[in-house]
Amino acid sequence: MSRAVDRLPTWSGEYLLPAAVVSSAAILLVMFYYPIGTVFAQALGGTVEGTGPIVAVLGSEFYLGAASDIFARPGAVPGGILDWVRAGFPSIEFGLIGFTVYQALLSTVASLALGLPGAYLLSQYSFPGRDTLRSLTMLPFVLPSIMVAIGFVAMFGDQGVLNDALGLLGLGSVSPMYTLEIIVLAHAFYNAPLVTRIVTAAWEGIDRRMLETARGLGAGPIRSFLDVTLPQLLPAILTGALLTFLFTFMSFPIVLALGGLQLATVEVWLYAHVQQLELAQAAGLAVVETVITLSLTYAYLRYESGQGGLSGLGRGPDRKPLFGSLRDPKRIGLLAYGMIVVVVFLGPLLSMIIESVTGPSGLTIEHYSFLLERQLTGAPFQVKPLPAIVNSLFFGAATLLVAVPMGVTVAVIESKRFVGSRVLDAVLMAPLAVSGIVLGLGLLQGVVFGTELLGHRIAVTGPVAIVAAHAVAAYPFVARTVSPLLQRVDQRLLESARVLGATRARVRMDIEVPLIVPGIVAGAALTFAISIGEFDSTVILAEGSASYTMPVAVERYLGNRTLGPATAMGTVLLAVTAGSFVVIDRVGGWWEP
Repeated sequence: MSRAVDRLPTWSGEYLLPAAVVSSAAILLVMFYYPIGTVFAQALGGTVEGTGPIVAVLGSEFYLGAASDIFARPGAVPGGILDWVRAGFPSIEFGLIGFTVYQALLSTVASLALGLPGAYLLSQYSFPGRDTLRSLTMLPFVLPSIMVAIGFVAMFGDQGVLNDALGLLGLGSVSPMYTLEIIVLAHAFYNAPLVTRIVTAAWEGIDRRMLETARGLGAGPIRSFLDVTLPQLLPAILTGALLTFLFTFMSFPIVLALGGLQLATVEVWLYAHVQQLELAQAAGLAVVETVITLSLTYAYLRYESGQGGLSGLGRGPDRKPLFGSLRDPKRIGLLAYGMIVVVVFLGPLLSMIIESVTGPSGLTIEHYSFLLERQLTGAPFQVKPLPAIVNSLFFGAATLLVAVPMGVTVAVIESKRFVGSRVLDAVLMAPLAVSGIVLGLGLLQGVVFGTELLGHRIAVTGPVAIVAAHAVAAYPFVARTVSPLLQRVDQRLLESARVLGATRARVRMDIEVPLIVPGIVAGAALTFAISIGEFDSTVILAEGSASYTMPVAVERYLGNRTLGPATAMGTVLLAVTAGSFVVIDRVGGWWEP
């Protein structure tokens, strides 16, 4: 094997990385920037009722409410503000975009409120199952959002588990569905683990000796927290809040399933325009949304790059046992928090599973029998479960082949720290800021519908476009898991190996690759899970029921108002997602020393 590696210095050392860079850049250009460019081109060059699509959005009261006057009638703005002040500051509406911002702010606050106590618990206390609980903070990247929506319908719906339990207790039913509160709670379920994960890492990196010094100088627990701990946690808290706001601003399946058009956000309305083939209106709205999300992502990347090296500089916390004296108010509060977490996080998933095996008469397998019957006797135009499972697994495997090499290549580029690396980071990480609906719209217009080139019309079929959309959405996560490992590689070790006669290929294979394999495996697991659960772009690009994936099938079954089959398909999706993630993670374990 070593001789084979030694015979590859030219290819591996001189051509492999440039070839990977060129191919990754080509994929990114053709399958991301060109489609997004077609959306921008249509928004700039198209017309909606005699005006440009972007101007139509910015000047519409439906989209911007009172703020639309800034673009439609800028001269009237000062007078309008004075009239508003004279009227005693009455409440005003800011339209669809304003509501999207509002629900994202509420969702961010709820995610922080639910996630920060978890960070304190994981960083300061030891208890059985702590490592497992910490691993579960990967939930936002592993669980498909449409499955989370189904879980909330199964728990809080009119015929859900909550109302069944209230009926057994002789209490009246509740109807929280299709309210802003249920959307915010579902977003908190999805994003609070992200906050917990980010803040826990920062909290564990605080030097315990600084706290001990502050206490030794007479500072009490509250003063030492405010003066020492909080300033070091604030960057992580702000990072978690910014990412949560970005993700909830672009949230689609959760809002679609739990809010519908009554509580539509920008993403839901954008999807409605695409469904009705109002592509010019969709393009204008997509550009406005993308400008907002790209600005947030650039701010996040700049802020993150300015925080490097601020944590992990000394001895971390000495964790206390959780199960101690029940007279300790902190422990009582954390145990109460644990009960809330069990209800909020396990409740929807368990409710989905319970609803899939229960009916009016009790336990039943009729919902799974429905799926089997649909598979065996369903019409060609109907959604069948087996093709959805096969499509999901096939798209996931194909996405791995594209996204993992791209992610590793991007991580290598980021590790080189070129001049202008902040701008380069923004260019490479832009897919994080573009929603699946916008990307799906761009791929539909620029790739699936076809493009004229040298007198020939070049079109890409639906499955290839779906894999491209999944890969573009997933490769940044591979880069984010591999890049820190590459940056921690001791360059002196590599230089010593070269001085001792090792070829560049041998150095890469024997030193660099083993050090970054854990990150590659973690990125691969995330990639597969993201592909399995991707709904936004898939629902636009899927060419009929034969190319639906499991998340699209779940939504279609729910769309028929048949909760039983939807929960059964959601349970299958949960099993496949969890099983795939565990298999990839176990395969990665074989590489550990």
